[in-house]
Amino acid sequence: MSAPAGVVLRRLAATDLAAFQHYRHDPEVGRWQGWTPRSDADALAFLNEMAAIPLFAPGQWTQLGIADASTGALLGDIGIHISADGRGAEFGFSLARAAQGRGIAAAAVGAAIAMVFEQTGAEHISAQTDARNTACVRLLQRLGATRVARIDTEFRGEPCEEWRYRLATRPTTPGDHG
Repeated sequence: MSAPAGVVLRRLAATDLAAFQHYRHDPEVGRWQGWTPRSDADALAFLNEMAAIPLFAPGQWTQLGIADASTGALLGDIGIHISADGRGAEFGFSLARAAQGRGIAAAAVGAAIAMVFEQTGAEHISAQTDARNTACVRLLQRLGATRVARIDTEFRGEPCEEWRYRLATRPTTPGDHG
């Protein structure tokens, strides 16, 4: 599961616990995330669950590790949800602060797009972010994502606006008739 820029997507593992907890307990990393920090026991159970579940099961989230290709060190994770009908996918990602601003998230998202289109029947991939998460908005724009919806919602007890993006559409090849 390799990606450009020295990044690899791989299954999360129990050995990732310290690195996982380090960035998942960083308030700046978690500021715009739907998850909250977990105890070590709960995080270990989550890592073990993600290591064992089938990849890309319709209706479920799969969390993959974003790792340094040369060392295997966990830099972050990317969640991939395949819709119940299998036609769509949604991404969410978290990256340790020390790994941000180096093209790692873009490389990981690019690799995840390729994986989803190679391994599933998904026709399109989307992502959603709080409009105040300017770093994520800029990344999605650099990746060529198109904003398709504005959603008024509440996040952690506070009114907010989320933007939904179409991140990728399955490429068609000559001879496709659908």
